[in-house]
Amino acid sequence: MTIAAEPTTVAAQAPVLREHRIPADGLYEGPRELRRVPEGWEERPYERFEVVPQGRLIGAEIRGLDLSGPLAPAVREELNRALLEWKVLFFRGQHLSSDAQRAFAGNWGELEKNPLLTSGDSPDVVRFDRTVVPTFENVWHTDVTFRERPALGAVLQLREVPPVGGDTMWADMAAAYDNLAPEVKDRIDGARAVHDFLPGFARFMDAARLAEFQERFPPVEHPVVRRHPETGRRMLFVNTSFTTRIVGIGREESDRLLRLLFQQAHVPEFQVRFRWQAGDIAFWDNRATQHYAVNDYAPHRRVAERVAIAGDRPF
Repeated sequence: MTIAAEPTTVAAQAPVLREHRIPADGLYEGPRELRRVPEGWEERPYERFEVVPQGRLIGAEIRGLDLSGPLAPAVREELNRALLEWKVLFFRGQHLSSDAQRAFAGNWGELEKNPLLTSGDSPDVVRFDRTVVPTFENVWHTDVTFRERPALGAVLQLREVPPVGGDTMWADMAAAYDNLAPEVKDRIDGARAVHDFLPGFARFMDAARLAEFQERFPPVEHPVVRRHPETGRRMLFVNTSFTTRIVGIGREESDRLLRLLFQQAHVPEFQVRFRWQAGDIAFWDNRATQHYAVNDYAPHRRVAERVAIAGDRPF
């Protein structure tokens, strides 16, 4: 007699996936927290212009404003709210004179001079001409963090645009902080880092000029995580161009931790990318962002002018 075999049941197994984690020296895969404004922030409609988001977290085009003349106080106040909420604002086809560009930036405070860079029509207008200046591009950075009071923000206008390429990208450093692992946040809570102009500028200077500027701009310390002075939000405040080490830990550990923190700017979910046309303006919050000028347009020319607004001491 033949006995039928008992049917066998194989339990379904969950697929084997790599765990969602932050490796010792890099980024991780998995869900991200994408929070554009601080918790408890009251978002209100904009009444004096149109705001067109360019990304989930960061970047908005402002339509319906002419920046060539004075700003009414109510418009300035609403633009500042848009800047705090979107971190970088874009204005198409403004074609501002240098004086008008300076006047617009001056609505946010005293203008900052940068003797390390080539001036335009005024000492507080920086001119980037790809046919004159070697590249200060293609690296994620926050402007002038080697100063005791880094810039509040900057207003950049493209005077001449290459036929293809030459975009600029910005990254939201509040999101960069939010998405650090808890153990990393614990390590950097209260930590301070040294910022120095040398990594960003030394290769463009001869020895005499380098020595002069080392005396004028000695290294400074800033918190690794700063609080935004207007929103109170915590933001990662280290960058590849100017941050050299974390105070109080060994060089090897500092380098390893900084590599991990620097990579936070590289996460696409935290970024916005802007394709320029001649006469466009970008106005960004330098306290809350990093940016990256994409150097992919050679042999064509790209000419930009930037006005920076003096900032406060990070805390």
